[in-house]
Amino acid sequence: MFLEIRRELSNNIQRIQKAANIISTLDVLTSFAVVAQDRNYIQPIVDNEGKIDIKEGRHPVIEKMLSSGEFVENDTYLDKEDARLSIITGPNMAGKSTYMRQVALITLMAQVGSFVPANYAKIGVVDKIFTRVGASDDLSMGQSTFMVEMMEVATILKEATPNSLIILDEIGRGTSTYDGLSIAWAVATYIADKQKCGAKTLFATHYHELIELESKQEGIKNYSIAVKEKGEDIVFLRKIIEGGTDESYGIHVAKLAGVPQPVVKKANEILKTLERKSIVPKKLEQKENKKQTDGQLDMYNYKLAQIAHQIDKINLDELTPIEALNTLVRLKESVS
Repeated sequence: MFLEIRRELSNNIQRIQKAANIISTLDVLTSFAVVAQDRNYIQPIVDNEGKIDIKEGRHPVIEKMLSSGEFVENDTYLDKEDARLSIITGPNMAGKSTYMRQVALITLMAQVGSFVPANYAKIGVVDKIFTRVGASDDLSMGQSTFMVEMMEVATILKEATPNSLIILDEIGRGTSTYDGLSIAWAVATYIADKQKCGAKTLFATHYHELIELESKQEGIKNYSIAVKEKGEDIVFLRKIIEGGTDESYGIHVAKLAGVPQPVVKKANEILKTLERKSIVPKKLEQKENKKQTDGQLDMYNYKLAQIAHQIDKINLDELTPIEALNTLVRLKESVS
């Protein structure tokens, strides 16, 4: 009986395969239609202009997990000329990764024939979508997180073309600060260079120094996640806005995550000390470089360093209002 069924199938294999192909195609198209209707998707314009222009785009998976109207839509614009690479700065948990992934997903959905979650979308055909998001060790192969990251970056830099879309999240974080910053800077400039790569790229980073690239190399634009400060707390607005930021709000995020208050307070104290000690010497160095010819030390910055040292020694918990006022008067007199 089995052999008889097999012979019958063999005689009709082309008809069966054709029917299966038609049914599978109908299944995919029906699924596209149902989700487009249910989730209010729109028909994208797909062309060869090389631009990605999305108005009020949404993440197709995450918006489904949220209640209606909760997901914050964002615009995206990338092209092959003045806006090839977007550097995105802002705090953790603010939505950088979600934003970048939704752009990649919308681009992919448009190219496979689906409607997309946005109010408007004009998607230039891309030949490949590269992503370097998340971290994982491959200990069985003797490869650390950083090694895996660098291998993936190497592949992207070798394979990407001006028609590709690249999503990079926190390149260089697995090594020392200066090494990581140097690698991130070099990768960003390489990709933005039309002669070397020129791919459309979203580049999220905590290295705020990278926002300087906008003024140093054409094709790079700065964006950041909008944040609203309420006293000592912050609210993530999940909105992408033009312009970079030099605030990471890492300690605020630690507080939101439930790190004990004494640890958060101590972290704030250490941060202020480190910022004070890093800013003053930097100003001194700049002034000294300007006056290198006559060997003079800038007295104003020297006084700033003295004042910072005096402030550092003050115990605010034991200071009365009168003592605080007197201290302020003394500091002001020492500057004048």
